[in-house]
Amino acid sequence: MTDRSPAQPLHLGEAGFTSQAPRAALPQLPPLALYIHIPWCVRKCPYCDFNSHAATPELPEEAYVDALLADLDQELGAVYGRPISSIFFGGGTPSLFSARALGRLLAGVEQRIPFASDIEITLEANPGTFEQEKFKAYRQLGINRLSIGIQSFQQAKLEALGRIHNGDEAIRAADMARNAGFDNFNLDLMHGLPDQTLDDALGDLRQAIALAPTHLSWYQLTLEPNTVFWNQPPLLPEDDILWDIQEAGQALLASHGYSQYEVSAYAQPGRAARHNLNYWSFGDFIGIGAGAHGKLSHPDGRILRTWKTRLPKDYLNPAKAFKAGEKLLPVDELPFEFLMNALRLTQGVDAELFSQRTGLALEQLTAARREAEQKGLLQVETTRLVATPRGQLFLNDLLQYFLT
Repeated sequence: MTDRSPAQPLHLGEAGFTSQAPRAALPQLPPLALYIHIPWCVRKCPYCDFNSHAATPELPEEAYVDALLADLDQELGAVYGRPISSIFFGGGTPSLFSARALGRLLAGVEQRIPFASDIEITLEANPGTFEQEKFKAYRQLGINRLSIGIQSFQQAKLEALGRIHNGDEAIRAADMARNAGFDNFNLDLMHGLPDQTLDDALGDLRQAIALAPTHLSWYQLTLEPNTVFWNQPPLLPEDDILWDIQEAGQALLASHGYSQYEVSAYAQPGRAARHNLNYWSFGDFIGIGAGAHGKLSHPDGRILRTWKTRLPKDYLNPAKAFKAGEKLLPVDELPFEFLMNALRLTQGVDAELFSQRTGLALEQLTAARREAEQKGLLQVETTRLVATPRGQLFLNDLLQYFLT
């Protein structure tokens, strides 16, 4: 469960964009965030394709915190002096870790890298792991935002998804979050579930809205490779039902003050997820932990993507390297890399941000922009890059114009 919203991978093909531009220095470095991956969960869900592993009776908290800090030490040379604007604990289920372990980790991180004065620190949590005192302790550590993986409030749907909680526990989790001092929390909900009707989906949304979260991540169940559901696909709703659910759900959320700012993200005013906005605006982020990914820009225009050793046992093995690989993004791939994130935002981004984050001239997009506009996938704008509603619905088709 997650309110992270990575773009779906695309197959490279014919393209409307080519560039022979040299790599250019960046006018300024983007904001920097930190992603911390804690890979254990009580039980892996059949739809989950994240790097998660069923927990053992005794989690290696101390050893894993040591490894995370050592991993961070190896990243510091590339980000010296840059503060981090947000931290996101993802998983797995980070709320399996004790407040003591997370406190030692956060203290160690702050000793190594400066925190912005208004830093956003989000922890993913499973309703089946909620304890009032534990979450009060999390709040006292400075964790100021929760992302709670509800997915559904209906027992039959929860069982089909392999969740460990029930609907009552989901409601109690939201109440506990507020009582623990969290005035900013996200609820994760899925739609398009096995045998789900329009009434089922809207019932889940109404229950979520009644809990008054500041943010809702509402996304459609998709069948991903290397999951149980991929190998044993459940019966999902027909396309016309999915369309009705999407339209009615968006209207319901809007009527209760939740503004859609990204394909699957809805927020009350001023409560958009800053960590995710950094991803979608092609910001930088350090990734530490088993299987974590990162992206770092350098003043000379180099932009690197990194990924860490995936299996927890290998990540904890001192004889193995934390970093499994890295890739220098070719100049010709930068337009696609930028736009596959930015065009997920319903308001798009300022067109000048393209040059600021890639070092490339905006004019290099002219031909591809014109073609996408003619197809009704991109709004005709001079100052912003914004997908049309049709473009957001068919985002992969839109992005094809910017592939090399």
